[in-house]
Amino acid sequence: MPVFDPETPLPGAPEPWAGSEMPAMHPGPPYAMTEMIAAEPAIAERLLGRLSEDPALGQLAVLLRGAAAQGRVIVATGCGTSEHAAMIAAELLTDVLEGTTVWPMQALEVARRPPRKGVLLAVSHEGGTWATNEALKAARTAGSATALITVTDRSPAAALAEHVITTQEQDQSWCHTVGYLSPVIVAAALSAELTGSPLDRVAVRALLEAAGHEPTAEAAAAQLAGSSRLLIVGSGIDYPAARELALKIEEGARLPASALQLETIRHGHLAAADEQTGLILILTDAEGWGETLLERSRAVLRSAAELGMPAAALLAADLGDNVPAALTPAGRLSVPLAGGLSRRVGAALATAIPLQLLAERLARARGTNPDTIGRDDPRQAAAAGA
Repeated sequence: MPVFDPETPLPGAPEPWAGSEMPAMHPGPPYAMTEMIAAEPAIAERLLGRLSEDPALGQLAVLLRGAAAQGRVIVATGCGTSEHAAMIAAELLTDVLEGTTVWPMQALEVARRPPRKGVLLAVSHEGGTWATNEALKAARTAGSATALITVTDRSPAAALAEHVITTQEQDQSWCHTVGYLSPVIVAAALSAELTGSPLDRVAVRALLEAAGHEPTAEAAAAQLAGSSRLLIVGSGIDYPAARELALKIEEGARLPASALQLETIRHGHLAAADEQTGLILILTDAEGWGETLLERSRAVLRSAAELGMPAAALLAADLGDNVPAALTPAGRLSVPLAGGLSRRVGAALATAIPLQLLAERLARARGTNPDTIGRDDPRQAAAAGA
């Protein structure tokens, strides 16, 4: 097998377009997922360079600004990893479209009840997801403008959208990492376009490089791998990251995992938890709510300690002292900060690699190959196609 170069651009979608096939099996680590994580800092720098010259970014910003000024409904949607990226996009765009809320909705729900004469922003990595394409169709029928973030403009989804922003480099693992970070980068670039302050691609690359600390991910994974299930919690922009981490753990490590809002977990869910239940807290987005959010986070960790749950955390670099180390006995991963980026944009970008590394190391610790998301098992393949 050739040596992987993380600086070399990934291939785009096949020509003619087709959905991806199961990745080539790696006999052991590094997996394709491992390689994709390593490639992300360079991908981010290249993608931001392309976006700076892509008129579609400015056109979409004009569309969103106009819709907000007219009070039209704006919805962001997707499925799976793409839904989580869409949730991040909704958070970032709400921050910069003053007085306007961008609503995140799952694609099938959008297809059932599309925005009328509004705007639908869809995320679909390959552009072939059935529910997302149904959402785009329904939105057009309802008189809404449609936009899409995807890898190529040759996909079925691209044919359904009026505005298409392409990321051009396709994830080579089915346990998508590039497929998550790429649309998050587009969302960050779009929010920057709306504020007139373009992202510094070198600074973004440096932020992502600083986020990739493998030893801490490996140590936390070793502590959590024996759990019967995991609960992942977060608030604000950390909640989509918690959703994405839960999905990556289930896909990659085949370990049951659920994401809950920070406050929600203490309202009944802990009744089913014990010392076999692991907890992971994601806490980067404390700028707006400060001590209130910090104390609710510490309270969840104290509850976990009372139940003997192994707890770990992904913490913004400046919040480590606010959370006693004794409350995270399974370890903590530091999420770096970046000057020149808003707190929430930085958090959205910088949590991606730590959560992906933790999931990948959990897969290693449990002896699973994350690339196939279990579909090398005939039962799983049959279930996916049922």
